[in-house]
Amino acid sequence: MRHALQGGKRLRAFLVLEGARLHGVEAGAAIWPACGIEAMHAYSLVHDDLPCMDDDAERRGQPTVHVKWDEMTAVLTGDALQALAFELVTHASTGSAAIRAELALSLARAAGGQGMVMGQALDMAAERARAPLSLEQITALQAGKTGALFEWSAAAGARMAGADPAPLIRYAAAMGQAFQIHDDVIDVTGDAAAAGKAVGKDAAAGKATFVSLLGLEGARARAAELVDAACDALSVYGAAAATLQQTARFAISRHS
Repeated sequence: MRHALQGGKRLRAFLVLEGARLHGVEAGAAIWPACGIEAMHAYSLVHDDLPCMDDDAERRGQPTVHVKWDEMTAVLTGDALQALAFELVTHASTGSAAIRAELALSLARAAGGQGMVMGQALDMAAERARAPLSLEQITALQAGKTGALFEWSAAAGARMAGADPAPLIRYAAAMGQAFQIHDDVIDVTGDAAAAGKAVGKDAAAGKATFVSLLGLEGARARAAELVDAACDALSVYGAAAATLQQTARFAISRHS
């Protein structure tokens, strides 16, 4: 479990902490859901890397769990990380029982069959489909696979404060799609050493991606438009949201 949690950008945890800061929630309370979402994300990567899924040998510049140990260990590691996520999110320091219940329920929806897992299922189905997915279908797929946990992360602080999470959900939805488009760009233009994982797999598998459908420059332009939309969604917070706006811009400038 520690191996799976090493490295990474901690972007989802950062969104939790920044969203909490915007709403006056103390970092000592927000750190628990921040750690919880990292455990949930790590679980998804451990299972996604398995031979029955994406069959990846490297993640974050180190061997994947099933390569370093074995498939059985990887499955159980992912299971344990998912359980740990809910344990952390419902820690007593997070807030009242009602707040903890809302965080747990919303996380279950974001991570499960209405969110991330549905996106992963659609992704697996796309690999076996006779025809490549359309742009609309890929957008829906990634809204679950990547976007759902981004949205939960950004909204967690507002939920802890009893505030309206809608602006941060709009922000995260746009940023999450921009993030995924940039991932597709990295898969085409990046190198494995910088990315910390294999690149070029989507093209080799003949998968439809934002780049294959929009072209490289079209994908970059679409990502930039989405970042602008993400930043605009934060206008209600004024200058206090400057860091989150910078985070959205980082999403399409990173190399991994």
